[in-house]
Order: sequence, then structure tokens, then C-alpha cells
Amino acid sequence: MWWVDILEKRLFERSLREDAEPARIHTLPFMASDVASIDPGRQLLSVDDGLYVRTIADGQLSLYAALEADDPGTRSNDGRVHPSGALWIGTMGRDAQTGRGAIYHVAGTRITRLYAGLTTPNGIAFSPNGATGYFVDTDEGVLRRVALDPATGLPAGEPETHYDHSGGEGGIDGAAVDRDGLIWTARFGAGCLDAYSPAGERVRTIPIPARQPTCPTFVGRDLDRLLVTTAYEGMSAAERADDPEHGRTLLVDVGVRGLIEPAFRLVA
Repeated sequence: MWWVDILEKRLFERSLREDAEPARIHTLPFMASDVASIDPGRQLLSVDDGLYVRTIADGQLSLYAALEADDPGTRSNDGRVHPSGALWIGTMGRDAQTGRGAIYHVAGTRITRLYAGLTTPNGIAFSPNGATGYFVDTDEGVLRRVALDPATGLPAGEPETHYDHSGGEGGIDGAAVDRDGLIWTARFGAGCLDAYSPAGERVRTIPIPARQPTCPTFVGRDLDRLLVTTAYEGMSAAERADDPEHGRTLLVDVGVRGLIEPAFRLVA
């Protein structure tokens, strides 16, 4: 399992074996928000100023492609690799300024801006066949779907409302899709995970012991558990005391199976 602490510039690594050692912590020179596999020996990290290839054996980093490098006021945020091997990656203002965010499509070194004017792009996920993409601006609260070209991961239509959570408790954050096409999302500020059907209905809600879950992803030999990151950003000392699991990374049994995360293709 790999996950990041964005604000503290740390990359975590832990085996899922029962006798596994505690998580290893790798200090990074930048704020990384997304980790994608390239092959067994390399990863792609989405960071403040671009995309970097990381060699797992020695932690060596090399710039692969710049992304908003000329704007020091933004950073990367949520991302997922499409079944085609292309990456969708979001950016946002470092202080979550309104409208500073965007979502990009990365195929090899070709970077295409798909959507602009977002505040906190999240919920990036794809249907099992790659024909539908999902995303949300957490600030707005509307989970959107868009038809995609399964061969490229590029939009083949305009985004539509999948589920309108505006005005509801908490905000839709990161997402992962299971093998049956349910979209599992973390609901930041509400202490739960939600599952939405491909038809746009909320079909399950599972409470978790941390108020601010940020992103789920399927892990394990059978891909039958969700690794869920949580955060305590913005919480007061009293709120932390009332939420003792704040900032922890959790394993949650949800009774469904996920999909293997696709690897990023270096060559488009």
C-alpha cells in the first residue's frame, strides 16, 4: 500500500501481510498528492509543479512533465489513472481559492486541460470499461459523470450531474469504483463512505471512525478492502480531541471487490 500526506510532504509504504512491519515513511522534497504505478520498479508522483518518476528501490526522483510550474499558487490534488493508461489529475489553489483549480488529462507527456474554474477537484474515477469518468468540485458538491473514449480516456461529451450533494452534510472527496461499477466516495466532514450506482443513486453509506475521510482505494489480494485516508486539517484542538482517529489511515471492509489500478503509460 502506498499513500501520501500532502501537507507534510511524506510518502507512506506498508505491506498488507499479517506480519508486516510498521509503515515506512519517505520524506519528499515537495507536496505530492497522487501516486500511480508505472511498473514494478517505478511510480509516478503528482506534485506541486509537475509529474515526477520515482524509482522505488532508491527513491530517486526525476521530472517527467511540468504542470502549472509557472503558477506557485497552485498544487496538484486528486488523480486516477484511466484504463487506457492516461492520468487524470486535478490542481487547486494552495489555500483553496475559489476557481483556481483544474483537471488535466495526461497521455505520455501530452497534457490537455479538460476542465477549469474548479475550486477543489476530487472524486476522479472511471467505470470498469473506461467509458465513463466521474469527478466533483468538493466546494460545489455535485458529483459529475462524463462519457469518455475508452481507448484514450478523453471526454466524448459534456459533463452531466450524477448526484447533487450540494447542501448535504460534509463534502464529496476522493473516489474509487468497484468491479460492479459502484462509485465509492469519502464524505469529508461527515465521517462516512458513500456508494453511488451507475444510475446516480446513493445506495450505501458506511460510517467510519474519523470525521474527515479523504480518499478510498481498493487493496488486498482480493481487492476486497478499502484503504481510506483521513485528515485533520482545519480542526481545532477540541475537535481533534472529540475525533481521536483524526488523520489516521484506515482499512475498511465493505463486502465488495474492486479493480486493480491501471499503470500509467509513459509513452502515449
